[in-house]
Amino acid sequence: MNSYALTKLSLKKLAIISATVAILQGCVGVAAVGVAGGISAANDERSIGAQIDDQTIEISAYAKLAEQEGLSKQTRVQVTSINGSLLVVGQAPNDYLRDSVLKTLNQVKGVKRIHNQLRIGNKTSLATRSHDTWLTSKVKTALFADDNVRGNNIKVVTENGEVFLMGLVSQAEANKAVDIARNVSGVNRVFKAFEYQ
Repeated sequence: MNSYALTKLSLKKLAIISATVAILQGCVGVAAVGVAGGISAANDERSIGAQIDDQTIEISAYAKLAEQEGLSKQTRVQVTSINGSLLVVGQAPNDYLRDSVLKTLNQVKGVKRIHNQLRIGNKTSLATRSHDTWLTSKVKTALFADDNVRGNNIKVVTENGEVFLMGLVSQAEANKAVDIARNVSGVNRVFKAFEYQ
């Protein structure tokens, strides 16, 4: 096999791995964020088993929601699991559909707790979601730049300008992380869903 064919094969493998990691991180639209998440997974305080359990919970949650046509078409839901605590963000057009989403997610094996942050309203636009991705990267960069916070232990989820922080941290790190996120330009509100060490 010549070097061109090997390079092409390597690039194809890298693309497949990147896409897989992005999906498992719950962020299908941004492969770069997914790859960064995959790299930081090696430094995650959770055991490999706990990380796999969380990824399984996320995949199962999306599968259960997809089974119900009304939910998958009328709502926009993003889930993130850390140690079985499930953060649920997005939009539902009414209370009935929001409650249906939560009832469905409560049936997912391994979910210990649900942080419900679903908002009643229309689905966010592509422009808003792109801006949220940008905000997530700004917050993550700010967390990594601070010596008092282990940025790789904190999962950042942004939805409609609201930033949600999850992970295994000390109380002092949690307070510092919230302060850092609040001071990132464009962030409207910060919510914490931490577990404390």
